[in-house]
Amino acid sequence: MRITNNMLINNMVYNLNQNLKTLERLQYQQATGKKFRVPSEAPIAASKSLKFNTDISKLEQYRRNTEDALSWMSDTEAALTEINEVLKRAYELTVDAANGTKHDEDLLKIKEEIDQLKKHLVQIANTTFSGRYLFSGYSTDKPLLSDDGTYNIAIKSNEVFSYNIGNLEKMEVNITGLEVFGVDGSFDAESADIGDKPELIKILEDLSTALENNNTDGIQESIGKVQSSQGHILSVRAKVGARMNRLELTQSRLDLNINNAKELLSYNEDVDITEVIMNISMAENVYVSSLMVGAKIIQPSLVQFLS
Repeated sequence: MRITNNMLINNMVYNLNQNLKTLERLQYQQATGKKFRVPSEAPIAASKSLKFNTDISKLEQYRRNTEDALSWMSDTEAALTEINEVLKRAYELTVDAANGTKHDEDLLKIKEEIDQLKKHLVQIANTTFSGRYLFSGYSTDKPLLSDDGTYNIAIKSNEVFSYNIGNLEKMEVNITGLEVFGVDGSFDAESADIGDKPELIKILEDLSTALENNNTDGIQESIGKVQSSQGHILSVRAKVGARMNRLELTQSRLDLNINNAKELLSYNEDVDITEVIMNISMAENVYVSSLMVGAKIIQPSLVQFLS
């Protein structure tokens, strides 16, 4: 086959352009730190990057969910701790009132403090987190109790909501006010209607009435009820604490998984800058050499030859 001068020139131009493309690609890698710009440059690596980014996005959402759930539970635990302090003080006052040495005036003073403790319980029952009522079940936009201490909403024991904290892994976040405050002499009731009296509130109201009437039997009976209520609140706190411990462990695992996924993503698409700089130097030499060789391939014209 006859090799013409045009064929040599076309081949030289093609190779020169290829070397220039290689140099341009390496310069892009140096500027961005990435191995490729578009999927067509590295289809397999691009597919892996897409999967890694999807995984990271999911893991980070789970991480945000656990953070929000922990904040909710932390406020719940604080509220339960406050309820326990109220009951602790009520127990101390009840025991003091039951010793048989108090005059009517003393009992009325204790009654006044019990009434204040009841009002404080109502405030705790209506605690909010980010504008949502902690103990109101699904009705997070409404307070659990009215000012008089009765239920402000109809609520069921199964009104719990869960957060996704992993693949096919959910965590119940809230504790219903029905479980905390009870109704009709029970903390295990399945529902309460608007106007029903929470058990914790009723215990303090009955105690207040007994103190007002100097009812010794009523005061003695209140001691056991307050003490039993304390035990119930402690068991609810233990449940919340166990969930929080699990969430903290989940957070640690998610942090590890996120870091691992980011490392894999970086290994898949980030360049070794030192290696890129070396390759650029080599590519520049190749390109310059191509130009020099090309100059020799382009033969002189007849006029240049005659001159």
